[in-house]
Amino acid sequence: MNTFIVPCPSCPAKNRIPADRQHLHPKCGKCGVPLDLRGSAQPVELTDNDFQNFIKGATLPVMVDCYSPSCGPCKALAPLVFRLNREYLGRVQIGILNTTLHPGTANHYQIRGVPTLLFFDHGQLIDQLVGAPPEPQLRQKLEQLAQSRR
Repeated sequence: MNTFIVPCPSCPAKNRIPADRQHLHPKCGKCGVPLDLRGSAQPVELTDNDFQNFIKGATLPVMVDCYSPSCGPCKALAPLVFRLNREYLGRVQIGILNTTLHPGTANHYQIRGVPTLLFFDHGQLIDQLVGAPPEPQLRQKLEQLAQSRR
């Protein structure tokens, strides 16, 4: 899984944050100050090997963007997915799955076209959108997903 570096706002430490742990409100490893991840958070890159463990172990609802790097609509949707990940940090975990490199998961969920967005709650698939939805529709889905845990 991917990681990213977040500088501490109060000391010179640089903190490596695993993307699958960014929702846990990390603190600086040197001085203990809470880190603001809103500007640097990114979706969790999933593989066939870790997909099921990630979904089943998620403490928040999950949206997964199943994409192919050669897909035009996938490329158009990607910036929105990254932006929404930052906005919904701590409310919904967002992952991405390259179906070209990881076809096993795509086959398991019978994904025939990309982009496909999968929505999970408590480890169970609860909804699926095929194609690149307009931003308001995707925001509405994420709001519904985030409120399902309240």
